[in-house]
Amino acid sequence: MSILVDLQDVSVEGAERTILRGLSLTISDGDRVGIVGINGAGKSTLLKIIAGALAPDSGQIRRATTLRVGFLEQIPDLPRGSVREALGHGWEVDAALDRLGMLDAVDVATDELSGGQRKRVALARLFSREHDLVVLDEPTNHLDLDAITWLENQITRFSGAVVLVSHDRFLLDRVTTRMVEIDRGATYVHAGGYARLLETQAEREEQAQQAEQVRRNLARTELAWLRRGVKARSSKPQARIDAANRLLSSRAPAAARDGSLDLMIDTPRLGNSVIRAHQVSYGYRTSDLVVRDVNLELGPGDRVGVVGSNGAGKSTFVRLLARRLEPTSGTLKHGPTVVVAHFEQGDGDLDLDLTVQELVAGPQGIPGSPRDVALMRRFWFTGALVRSKARDLSGGERRRLQLLLTLARRPNVMLLDEPTNDLDLETIRLLEDFLSQWPGTLVVVSHDRTFLSRTTDRLLEVHADGAITDIPGGIDAWIARAEGTASRGSRTGHDGVARSAATATAAAGTAEAAAAPGVPRGRLLREAEKDMTRLERRRATLSDKIAASSDYLEQAKWAAELTTVVRDLAAAEDRWLSLAE
Repeated sequence: MSILVDLQDVSVEGAERTILRGLSLTISDGDRVGIVGINGAGKSTLLKIIAGALAPDSGQIRRATTLRVGFLEQIPDLPRGSVREALGHGWEVDAALDRLGMLDAVDVATDELSGGQRKRVALARLFSREHDLVVLDEPTNHLDLDAITWLENQITRFSGAVVLVSHDRFLLDRVTTRMVEIDRGATYVHAGGYARLLETQAEREEQAQQAEQVRRNLARTELAWLRRGVKARSSKPQARIDAANRLLSSRAPAAARDGSLDLMIDTPRLGNSVIRAHQVSYGYRTSDLVVRDVNLELGPGDRVGVVGSNGAGKSTFVRLLARRLEPTSGTLKHGPTVVVAHFEQGDGDLDLDLTVQELVAGPQGIPGSPRDVALMRRFWFTGALVRSKARDLSGGERRRLQLLLTLARRPNVMLLDEPTNDLDLETIRLLEDFLSQWPGTLVVVSHDRTFLSRTTDRLLEVHADGAITDIPGGIDAWIARAEGTASRGSRTGHDGVARSAATATAAAGTAEAAAAPGVPRGRLLREAEKDMTRLERRRATLSDKIAASSDYLEQAKWAAELTTVVRDLAAAEDRWLSLAE
């Protein structure tokens, strides 16, 4: 195994803080290294150093003499000209474009592509060329499940090394052999994938809590000793006085962020009628319908995921539900108590020339009011950040601002279009925790398999012809179909271990709650409680639907699902009881 890149004691200093401190990392043939950390931690900086696009402030870097590096940045830079001119010819290129949904765009100029299209073209260009090392910065953003599956297969089959930053926990758990965690300038290297990272994080948190408790106990003892006074004035008591003062003035390391993201809001109560669509169709041109003959009824507490290939019309469907668009035909009604919040892809309705505090205040408010300051602090907007223009925020900060503005409306119906794009894993997990307990009705467009698994219990698919249908079997069936494993039932990853699609989903979706050594029991109890809350909510929703319906077929369908939910709830309760003993 040959070494491709060797970093020794690498450090990078930012304007206000240390970004990387004393990192040593060796990357060899066959390595699959995932990098995680909160937004702004330095993940992209580290990728640029590894790719050779940025020099560190200190440390040594050695590279293989003939190293060929392929680098996919968050915002890819493509050569001018058509897509075909940028990629060239060949069956590998066409196969990649086909799986990425870009084969029909080969004659489009690269400067006319959307951000998501640029990402897919850049991926096709990257994997159709020869490289020893591939460096990927958030490669799954804007990709549908077929494209993500294609990317996973490319990473698995690639003979060189891969280093990637991603918020897709399913992908990280499937392909990585090592994880690098960046936390306040320090770096931690973990053997294994995402699940092992969580285990070691929990171990480190528990050790830090124990160390801080020891420090506090010692500080109390020394403080009591100092207050009693020192009878002898020898050098030994003076040394102890100095040591005691140092201990009392020391503090636990500052948190990476000030407090926890506080998403809790008051939610107006929903009535029995939420959203009802009857024979709804929509087309930007009358001859070309994007959404066709949709019949859908959403009730209080429903949790619906929406999937489909890129360009199928998922965002159009959600905009119809939000009544941002009027149907070409059919009727769509909101219940009288409905308060909708629509979280759009990209920048949505954000005026990029306004500051954070101006956007939070709104056109009728006064920027910087005490109420707004408290609200912004809950979402980690403090200091100079509140006076920054939206266009100057990072991708993750913009998404967090959109989330703030969405929840500030106190909705009881939320329509979220790709909410996890550009968010870091910590924020995504906090959002999942909030949604698992939020009592309103939720519709989520996403290709984040773990996020869908943890926040929804029904899956709709938008087809290329505009039809929208339920996916029998839910997320596991959706993943199995995309991977082509529905008939085989398993697949073999790069480590040679066969895993079913359902098992893989569970591994990524419940890794945080896995009963592994070092995971605190309190965390496992909280996960079990969230599962019970979600299942109890679904049981109540199904019971209400059965009672309110006079359609025998509808009642039978919901009764079958209710049986499964009751069984799963009993299993979750058993798990909680075993942990609580």
